[in-house]
Amino acid sequence: MKSPAIRCLFSILGVLLTASTVVHAQGRAAAPADVGTIADIMRVSYEVISGPAGVPRQWDRDRTLYMPGATFVSTSKRDGKVQTTIMTTEEYRQKSDARFVAEGLFETEIGSRVERFGNVAQVRSVSVARRTPKGPIEARYVNYAQLYWDGGRWWIAAMVWDEERPDNPIPKAWLGQPVKGSHESEARHLRMPLTPSCRPPASR
Repeated sequence: MKSPAIRCLFSILGVLLTASTVVHAQGRAAAPADVGTIADIMRVSYEVISGPAGVPRQWDRDRTLYMPGATFVSTSKRDGKVQTTIMTTEEYRQKSDARFVAEGLFETEIGSRVERFGNVAQVRSVSVARRTPKGPIEARYVNYAQLYWDGGRWWIAAMVWDEERPDNPIPKAWLGQPVKGSHESEARHLRMPLTPSCRPPASR
């Protein structure tokens, strides 16, 4: 049986390890303009992964958006079979970085809807992916983000997404509805044929 002193020591070590994990996950403090509103944090979540070929992605900034332990779930369908990849945010960065930098990626929102109750919220964000800012649309996605407000800023707790396919079209009503207070939607009705995705199979 552990003495009170030993139990106290283990408790202190647990607190220190938790704090170390949080600091390591964050790396730096988030910019208030990045996490002050739901619209801000969603906008930045696209900005950090976007950029031309050869340019490093803003992964340190990306790390400030997500709570420690945040989870990503990527779903797709290949050869008639549903494929699901569950990963941490860091696993996503490691899997995506080389291809994003090699080929370029610009992912932008073209429609969204926010459901909020008190300090929790869910965002349905429709996005398009291109290799260059004005290039052809490579793919379209529906991303669902779950967020919470801690009294000082917003955090993304989880994100799941699926890609548009001929048998899985994005409803027209979901396009051109930006989150209140966010940047203007890129387009109200994009009707372009799908080409092979420029995202890695397990990316958002």
